[in-house]
Amino acid sequence: MIKSWKRKQSQLLQKTRILDFCEATDISPYTEKEHCFVFIDSLQWVNLVPITEQNEIVMIRQYRHGSQRVTLEIPGGMVDAGEEPQKAAVRECQEETGYVVKELHSLGELNPNPALFNNRLHTFYGYVSEYTVKAHHSETEKTEVELIEMSRLKTFLLDSTIDHALVCATLWRFLDRWEKEK
Repeated sequence: MIKSWKRKQSQLLQKTRILDFCEATDISPYTEKEHCFVFIDSLQWVNLVPITEQNEIVMIRQYRHGSQRVTLEIPGGMVDAGEEPQKAAVRECQEETGYVVKELHSLGELNPNPALFNNRLHTFYGYVSEYTVKAHHSETEKTEVELIEMSRLKTFLLDSTIDHALVCATLWRFLDRWEKEK
């Protein structure tokens, strides 16, 4: 039987604006020996699948510095300290797309990468009103809105047009729910 390890201590190795790199000493439940592990301490994240009245998915294109590529994604981001995930999803959608969420539904939570991250990804889908406000752009983030027909979503997931793993996981969850509700 797999058992949980006991955390003896953890320490911050490097603090950054977005996440913290930490090291923990955990005790094996099998040998009682101590072992060191690294982990990334991060705020909670959200992803939202916004749906228009015409059953199109509101997506964004943006440049990603990690992959050094422009990606096609759904709105998402970090949950601010003290903010509820639902409010963060609505905020991120409005900031990145200019669309306002009028009805929100949970798709559940995911663990982004349990080997390294200690946070959760809260996934949602929601119906949006017509474009009402200008999307927020900054010196470091610019998004371009693209409406994707529901019928094209599976193809984009399978041919890697959409290849952000957490976005893909959210969209597959959404498609499963959507097909069951038809």
